[in-house]
Order: sequence, then structure tokens, then C-alpha cells
Amino acid sequence: MAIDATFWVAVSFIIFFGGLIYLKVPHKINNILNKLILDIKNEIDESEKLRTEAKNLLNNSQNKLDTAENVKKEILDQAKKESDRLIIELNDKFHKSSDIKKNLAENKINQMKEKAIKEIKDASIKIAVDSVKKIITTSVDKSKLDALFQKNLGETKEELKKINS
Repeated sequence: MAIDATFWVAVSFIIFFGGLIYLKVPHKINNILNKLILDIKNEIDESEKLRTEAKNLLNNSQNKLDTAENVKKEILDQAKKESDRLIIELNDKFHKSSDIKKNLAENKINQMKEKAIKEIKDASIKIAVDSVKKIITTSVDKSKLDALFQKNLGETKEELKKINS
């Protein structure tokens, strides 16, 4: 019987796999692969935890940002309302002040006008009295003047009696 090379290849193939099984190489490879799979699973779980933590941090940061945005809007709205109120208040004060100044100016003008009219009347009366004195002294005779004085004195006494009674 001639043993050909294929037979020896088959025998060596069986011995090789038998040696591998005897040395528990497939079991060791299986353990190494299981360990690698377990490490990969642990890394995946850890990355999931990190992703979840990052998502929570992102949500917290977004909530804080939204809260800050709302607070900013409230502060701006409050400042706008306050500035509008101050503008209205200052505008009212300005108008009141200008009305008061206008009234004071009008009163001062009226007083000056009345004073000027009084001065003009006083000057007119003085001129009239001086003119009448001059006319009376130059044109009226003393006897007529005494008669006129007596007549006016009598009328004045009668009027005073009416007032007293």
C-alpha cells in the first residue's frame, strides 16, 4: 500500500486540530474573544453613561440658558416700562413747570400793564389838576371861585348827612 501525500496531509491536519483541541486553544480563543466582547460592552455602557450625563448637562445648560433669557427679557421689559414711566413723568413735570412759568410771566405782564396804566392815569390826573389850577387861577375870578367852593361844600355836607343817616 502506497501512502500518498494526501493521506499524510490529512493525518497532519487531524493531528494539528487534535493538538489544538488538546491544548484547549479554541477554548482560550473563545475566552479571549469573550473578554474582548465584554470589554467592548463595558466601553459601550460607559460611553452610554457618558452620553446620558452629557445629555443631562446639555439639558441643564439649556434650561439655565432659557431661564437667563427669560430673566433678561423681564429685566429689559421692566427697564422699558420704567423708562417710559420716567419719560411721561418728566414730560408732565416739564409741562407743569412751563405752565407755571407762563402764568407767572402773564401775571407779571398784567401787573406791569396795570402799573403802567396807573402811572399814566396818575400823570394824566396830575396834568389835568395842574391845568385846571392854571386855568382857574388865570381865568376865574376870586369871587366866583369862593361861590363855587361854598356851593360844593354845601353839596358835600348834604351827601355826608345822607350817608350817615
